[in-house]
Amino acid sequence: MAETAFKSVLVANRGEIAVRVLNEARESGRTAIAIYSEADAGALHVREADLAVCIGPALASESYLNIEAVLDAARKTGAEAIHPGYGFLSENAAFARAVIKAGLVWIGPPPEAIDAMGDKARAKELMIKAGVPTLPGWQGADQSDANLKAEADTIGYPLLIKAVAGGGGRGMRIVRQASEFDEALASARREAKSAFGDDAVLIEKFVERGRHVEIQVFADQHGNTIHLGERDCSAQRRRQKVIEEAPSPAVDPELRAKMGADAVAAAKAVGYVGAGTVEFLLEEGGGYYFLEMNTRLQVEHPVTEEVTGTNLVQWQFEVASGAPLPLSQDEVSLDGWAIEARLYAEDPYNGFAPQSGLILSYDGDVSSAGGRVDAGVETGGRIGTDYDPMVSKVIGTGASRAEAIASLRAALMDDPLLGVTTNRDFLLALLDGEPFRKGEICTADLDLWAEEGAGPFAKPDADRRAVALGAALLGAAPQGVIRSGSVSRFDLPLTVNGDALTVRLEQTGPDAVSVGFETEDASSAVALLGEETPGEIAFRLDGVDARARVARATDGALHIALGAQIIVLEEASPWGADAASDPSKITAPVSGAVVAVNVEPGDRVKAGDVLMVMEAMKMEMRLTAQADGVVAAVNAQQGGQAANGAVLIELDMETQE
Repeated sequence: MAETAFKSVLVANRGEIAVRVLNEARESGRTAIAIYSEADAGALHVREADLAVCIGPALASESYLNIEAVLDAARKTGAEAIHPGYGFLSENAAFARAVIKAGLVWIGPPPEAIDAMGDKARAKELMIKAGVPTLPGWQGADQSDANLKAEADTIGYPLLIKAVAGGGGRGMRIVRQASEFDEALASARREAKSAFGDDAVLIEKFVERGRHVEIQVFADQHGNTIHLGERDCSAQRRRQKVIEEAPSPAVDPELRAKMGADAVAAAKAVGYVGAGTVEFLLEEGGGYYFLEMNTRLQVEHPVTEEVTGTNLVQWQFEVASGAPLPLSQDEVSLDGWAIEARLYAEDPYNGFAPQSGLILSYDGDVSSAGGRVDAGVETGGRIGTDYDPMVSKVIGTGASRAEAIASLRAALMDDPLLGVTTNRDFLLALLDGEPFRKGEICTADLDLWAEEGAGPFAKPDADRRAVALGAALLGAAPQGVIRSGSVSRFDLPLTVNGDALTVRLEQTGPDAVSVGFETEDASSAVALLGEETPGEIAFRLDGVDARARVARATDGALHIALGAQIIVLEEASPWGADAASDPSKITAPVSGAVVAVNVEPGDRVKAGDVLMVMEAMKMEMRLTAQADGVVAAVNAQQGGQAANGAVLIELDMETQE
C-alpha cells in the first residue's frame, strides 16, 4: 500500500492529550491545529497550536462532540488529517466515517473495528469466536428489567452490570446481593444513557480479587499486528483508573507472552489498525478474561512508551500515512519500570467532588531525575467544571519498581498545583501505603478503603508546621510591631482546609513570631527567611530551616505545600458557617446536571436518605439528608443544571416527630 503523507494535523480534543499530540505534530514537521470551545479560549493547548479555531460554546455536545463543527474547522484551516485523542469523539465510528468521507486522513482504527469493539455484547461474542478467554455472563436483546434480574440470579452474586456502549468506567455497577440489583440497574442505565445515548447493559460475573491488566497493541495497514507488553491499572476507584504502571508486578514473561498473543488475536479479529488496548481481568491464580478493547490511544500510554523506548503518537502518524510498523514483535523489549499517576482537580476527602478555580502555581514540569509530566494546564489557567477534571499525568521511571515509585513521588512533590484542590496528597498516601509498595493492589481495594475511610482515604490532620508558617505569614510584621498596637500577643482565628482553628500569636521580632496551638502547652518559634525562588518561602521553625511552596489567592487565602501535604489557610470569616454546613439546606457541591430528584415537598426523610443525584465531569454524586426532617421545597428539576453552592432542597427540621 502506498504511503499517504499529510502535512497538517487537527487535534479534535483538549487538555493534556491535545498538548501532547500538537507538540508531536510540530516535532514531525507538520502544522499543529487546535480546536477549542468558548470556555477553553485561553487554554494551554490553544497556545501550543500553530492554528486554532473556536468551534462552539462550553457545552461539549455543541463543541468537542459536534462532528460538523470539527470538520468545518478542518476545512477552514486546510487540515489534512485528524487525530481524536481519547474521550469525546475518539471511539465514535460515525465521526471516523465522516472524516474519511471528507477526504481527510483518520488517525485511528477503521470505523468497523470501532463499531465491533464499541458494542460490548458483540465484542464478547467476537472474542469467544477468536478463542480469547471471556467472563461468564449474559448479553442479549431482551433488556427488560425482569429478564435482567432473572439472568443475574442465574449467574449469581457478586456481579457487574456494564453498559453495552460503555467505556471508562461509565455505566458500571457492582452488585453484591440480589436486594441491590434494581437500584444498581437503574443507576447504571441512567449513567449509560447520559454518557453514550444508549442504556443497554450486559451482566458479568464479578471477580472480587482481580487485577486490571491491559495489553498495548499496534497494527499497520499491511497486516502486521504486535503487542508492546502490559500495563497494570488495578489501582482504581469506582472503575476509574488512578495509578497505572508498566510492567505489571503480577505478570511474568510467560504470562505476558500468552496475554499478548490473545490481545493480538483480539485485534486481528476486528481488522484493527493503529493503537489500541485490550483489557483483561487477571485472577490471583493466573487465569484471565477479556474485558473490552479501547479503540484509541489510552490515557496511560506514556508508561508503555517509557519502558519500550517508543513514541506511540509518532507511530500513529506513520501508520496513518501507510508506513509499516517500525518494530516486529521480536524487536519489542521491556526495560525498567514506569508508573503514572493522574492528577485531578478534585477533593478526595469530600467524595472526590470536582473542583474549579484559578491555578496560582503549576509549572507542569518536573526536575527530579527520570520523571515526566504530560500537562494540560499551567500557572494562570482556570479549571472549570465543564469537562473531565484530569489536569495532568505525572510519570515516574527507574530501573526497578522501587526506583519508579521514588521518581513519581519526587515528581509529585516537586511541582504542587496550588490554587485548586487536587488529589495530589491522596496519591502520595496511596504510593506510600504498604499494599501499593508490595504491588498487591486489586481492583476492589480502593473502593473498600473508601467505605472504611482507611488507607489513603483517611483524612490527615493539617501539618502543624504548615499551619505555623501560614500563621506567621498572616501575622508577622517586617518591623516587629504588634498587630493591634496595644497588646503583646493576640489570638488569630483561622480556617484550615475548611476547619476552624485558633492560634495564639506573639511577635518576637522582625518577621518572627511565636505560635501557640490550643491543644498544646508549648509554642513554636517561626522566623520568615525570605523568598528564595518565586513562590518558595524559606523559614525557620524551632531552629530547623525548611522551605515551602506558597501562593496567595485574591481573597487572601494561603495555599501552602509542605512535604506531602497541601493546605489552604485563611483568617476565619466573621460571618461564620455558610449554607453548606446547614442541615436544613441541601446545596450543590459543584456545578453540574441534576439527573435524579427523589423527593417532593411534604416528604419525610431520614438522615442518610438520597434526596437528589447530580452528575459533573463523569461522576455521579448522591446528595443525602444530614438529619431527619420534612421536605419544604425542591428548587431543581431532573434534567436541569445547578450552579455550585445553589440550594437545591430545603428541609423543615422543626416538624419532624
